[in-house]
Amino acid sequence: MAGNFPISAGRPYPLGATFDGDGVNFAVFSEHATKVVLCLFNDRGQEVQNVTLPERQGHVWHGYISGMRPGQQYGYRIHGPYKPEEGHRFNPYKLLIDPYAKRLTGHPKWNDALFGYDVKDTAGDLSFDKRDSAPYMPRSIVVDPAFTWGNTPAPQRPWDETILYEAHVKGLTRMRKDVPNAGTYLAMASDPMLDHLTKLGVTAIELLPVQAFVNDKFLVDKGLTNYWGYMTYGFFAPDPRYMQNGEIAEFQQMVARFHSAGIEVILDVVYNHTAEGDEKGPTLAFRGLDNASYYRLAEDRRYYINDTGCGNTLDFDNPFTLRLVTDSLRYWVETMHVDGFRFDLCSTLGRTNGAFDRDGPFLRAVRQDPVLNRVKLIAEPWDIGPGGYQLGAYPAPFAEWNDTFRDDVRRFWRGDDGMVSGMAARLSGSAQFFDHDGRAATSSVNFLTAHDGFTLMDTVSYAEKHNEANGEDNRDGHSENFSDNMGEEGPSDDPKIAAARTRRRRNMIATMMLSQGTPMLLAGDEFGNTQNGNNNAYCQDSEIGWIDWEGADKAFFAFCAKAIAFRKAHPILHQRRFLHSRSRLIDGAPDLFWRKPDGTAMTQSDWDNPKGRLVMAELRMASGTPEYVEREGALMVVLNRGAAVEVSLPDPPKGQHWRRRFDTAEEAVVGDFDGCLIAEEAVVVFVLEEKPA
Repeated sequence: MAGNFPISAGRPYPLGATFDGDGVNFAVFSEHATKVVLCLFNDRGQEVQNVTLPERQGHVWHGYISGMRPGQQYGYRIHGPYKPEEGHRFNPYKLLIDPYAKRLTGHPKWNDALFGYDVKDTAGDLSFDKRDSAPYMPRSIVVDPAFTWGNTPAPQRPWDETILYEAHVKGLTRMRKDVPNAGTYLAMASDPMLDHLTKLGVTAIELLPVQAFVNDKFLVDKGLTNYWGYMTYGFFAPDPRYMQNGEIAEFQQMVARFHSAGIEVILDVVYNHTAEGDEKGPTLAFRGLDNASYYRLAEDRRYYINDTGCGNTLDFDNPFTLRLVTDSLRYWVETMHVDGFRFDLCSTLGRTNGAFDRDGPFLRAVRQDPVLNRVKLIAEPWDIGPGGYQLGAYPAPFAEWNDTFRDDVRRFWRGDDGMVSGMAARLSGSAQFFDHDGRAATSSVNFLTAHDGFTLMDTVSYAEKHNEANGEDNRDGHSENFSDNMGEEGPSDDPKIAAARTRRRRNMIATMMLSQGTPMLLAGDEFGNTQNGNNNAYCQDSEIGWIDWEGADKAFFAFCAKAIAFRKAHPILHQRRFLHSRSRLIDGAPDLFWRKPDGTAMTQSDWDNPKGRLVMAELRMASGTPEYVEREGALMVVLNRGAAVEVSLPDPPKGQHWRRRFDTAEEAVVGDFDGCLIAEEAVVVFVLEEKPA
């Protein structure tokens, strides 16, 4: 599709290529360019017409082509100064994708022509390369994003009812033999997958990056790929590798099917950096459009600020960079109907003038935006820049990944000394981080594992990481995982070790589901998936990174589903308000009371005892949540990392009694007796219930 199209002035808005039914308006930002050329391609990828955008309003170049239809392939060539020492890297020999492109023909194919400089010149990035990059670049495609959504509304599930499930589009389904088109968007929401997720009980699926991303050259050179996808270069375009027929409607259909099953869709988005890397990286879009505007540059403007560890950092102090990201987010909500976002390295997005500011331009823009402030927003609250670790610092309505929860739960169940106080803090919602400025008790996203690190099975099977397959001599990945191989490194045929590992995993899952906050389960943990000790499978588009369904532990899946159902059945476990150990107005009972095994109150010396191995919490609904007070009496949650122990429960009110309703000890009989023996290494919950008449 292409012809000899005439061009008129058009409009400077909206940015991108917009089909209006009669033609297409093109608008693109560049403050420092001297000329913007629109390049049109036919369906065979041949460049057939170049048209200079005729108008400029402010820093937006624009033009309109009447008669053009969706499906037209295009790109840009931008003229301007090539002065790296001043921060400018314009090179019209390099075809650029539209940063607002909604669909792409594919991915860059690594070739020296992709670089704005001559990679073999001794002057390095100060040199200028005249090779045409078009044969190696994907083209942007004009789309009509209209989609018939039907009558199924978005779930709009409250945070206190949310249970997240982190998954990779390809990895989740690649090894499912009963799923058609495995590894695609359509496969994600196939009947077998929806059946699995609904039986498990999760309410939202958090997808690893699906915006168009690049396979890093150094990985391709080693025969590997960027499996996770944290090298984005197309913030509006679903990555083509997960499509069956190349249509964005496939992504929309996936979302619609998830919604019909009551499951929300959260996207892991990477707006902190782009796939163009540092000064020696390729010229794909932003660098060639306006390097000095899109990126934070060092004092020597040849170089980039690298607070992300990925070579560059987007500049959110620039209004057009901020506009790009907020426009992208709104597009995914309004056109693709996603329900929220998890922001990779969110501290970078919160920086202004180089420093993190919880009231910085991006965080302020999102909070005031009527489209974005109503969806779920999750921060990964760190980057590698100065002052980058900002757990608890984000404003409402943001929730935050809580790595302290992961570490403290692992250490407690591993048997580390001095973990009672930390475990109690995690169980009660990590209030020391999040209980400020009216933030909800759901603000802590509690996880045991995530894509980055060991799986749950590997956490109890490996004491050391085993990342040799990544080709970096096992140097990559975190060395301290607070893991425990339980007596043998890797898989074991010893039934005692296998049983101990199962118990440990049950205890950790139970701890997460019994804790205040928002739980997040890593896909595959519910049935014992392993990565063979690889804790950094970012480049493993292989059986290491894919989920093994044939080896699924059905009994453990049933336990996880039971733990999730128990959480859902007891609002005390997922409250919106923090618990403060204060007496409630309704009955004078404290909403949180910490007990020793003998039933008496914990003292400071008990909290400080390094050999403490038991946490015992009496929980009630916080004051101010009257809708649940009558239905929920109290729960006694006991986490026992030590030897078997008898615990004393407080005398129940008249007409009530304590009943054991949850126990991770396989041999325990739940619900049939009032005994208070807690097995060695077990989690038990007693429920204060009305006695039967």
